[in-house]
Amino acid sequence: MSKTYETVIGLEIHVELATKTKIFCSCSTEFGGVPNSHTCPVCTGMPGSLPVLNKQVVEYAMAVGLATNCKITQYCKFDRKNYFYPDNPQNYQISQLYLPICRDGGIEIETTAGKKTIGIHEIHMEEDAGKLVHDEWEDVSIVDYNRSGVPLIEIVSEPDMRSAEEVIAYLEKLRLIIQYLGASDCKLNEGSMRADVNLSVREAGAEEFGTRTEMKNLNSFKAIARAIEGERARQIELLEEGKAVVQETRRWDDNKEYSYAMRSKEDAQDYRYFPEPDLVPVAISDEWIAEVKARQPEMREEKMARYQKEFGLPAYDAELITGDKSFADLFEATTAICGKPKKVSNWIMVETIRLLKENEMAPDEIRFSPINLAKLINLADSGAITNTVAKEVFELVFKEDIDPDKYVEEKGLKTINDEGELRAVVERVIAENPQSVEDYHNGKEKAIGFLVGQTMKAMKGKANPGLVNQILKELL
Repeated sequence: MSKTYETVIGLEIHVELATKTKIFCSCSTEFGGVPNSHTCPVCTGMPGSLPVLNKQVVEYAMAVGLATNCKITQYCKFDRKNYFYPDNPQNYQISQLYLPICRDGGIEIETTAGKKTIGIHEIHMEEDAGKLVHDEWEDVSIVDYNRSGVPLIEIVSEPDMRSAEEVIAYLEKLRLIIQYLGASDCKLNEGSMRADVNLSVREAGAEEFGTRTEMKNLNSFKAIARAIEGERARQIELLEEGKAVVQETRRWDDNKEYSYAMRSKEDAQDYRYFPEPDLVPVAISDEWIAEVKARQPEMREEKMARYQKEFGLPAYDAELITGDKSFADLFEATTAICGKPKKVSNWIMVETIRLLKENEMAPDEIRFSPINLAKLINLADSGAITNTVAKEVFELVFKEDIDPDKYVEEKGLKTINDEGELRAVVERVIAENPQSVEDYHNGKEKAIGFLVGQTMKAMKGKANPGLVNQILKELL
């Protein structure tokens, strides 16, 4: 009889915070930039340089902690994590081991299996390391310290997840919370959100956890899901063959869909942690927590409820639009201008999403202004332009953020409501399509649709469809 196995998964998520400057110095945190141009003696680890804590980092960490139901550690400290690696300029990393800023939280996720709470063990603040660039041609590794000292929070979950589906639901929920807070843009492709997956398997019903491995190098949700499936299968195969799973750090290769061992897993004592002597402890007062709490924005659940109540949006629309902060911001700003929430949500859900997909863009890459979307909606809604024209104009709004009012005026795209002009075109279409006229008289209602289409084509889509229908029926 074959055994059934249960997968046990915990995540360590690193999030780069959206501060303008680094955690312990005033260098820029901007992504990109000429290598080693965003650096100073502090973030390159020069002897005698001293760190100064960036207050905004503490506030972002508290904001994420409060939004994930954590307790805030009001007396928290930094520690030194010692390890020797070329991209780590001081040969230690300033992190938090003993007194992390947030602990004992959790968020609720929903999957096909229902609702479930995933515990958050802790959230701590730390600095990022630099980046090694391997030059295959010269056979050397060069280091860029621009990222060194960029503030991170590390969110450590409890081992509460049991499938790739739960992991993705947890990541998506967390990403949304952090984006709504404005604490990070959470772009996996730029490394501002990175997840390491700790995974073990055990026989169903077993009390003890199996031996876990940690997987790194996961830069998309799809890669994470594939890595989980791949590692689960690898561990089960080892156990079935009577071999042991080795505790180690593995690197996932998404092209080969295979993970390979990088190094044996270190434990905390391997890093010789000790309290950071160059930084004083952080004392967080009740007032400071209350201040951060008061500034927390409206989160997704509250927005969804408000959109349905205040704007009368269907639950489906509210869910889709709040699913990305960029959509929610665009929706609110446009609705404030034109006062037509359902129309705004339709334009976002249909045309905007279609063009984002076609251009392989993310919602946060939307460049058009709410005012131009509002103008377009007003033009279409008042019947000043037809739906066909509105869609064509929107493509230009999307690409170049043009002013729809000016464009429609300049190009003469307004709907033609001149009955005399329309009647002449309709008469010509009837004369040119005797078969369709005969079909209509023989009871084929659909034939009139073809004639409407021909008239619209002749009028370059600018005719008032209602009026065309009316004239056609009358003449037929």
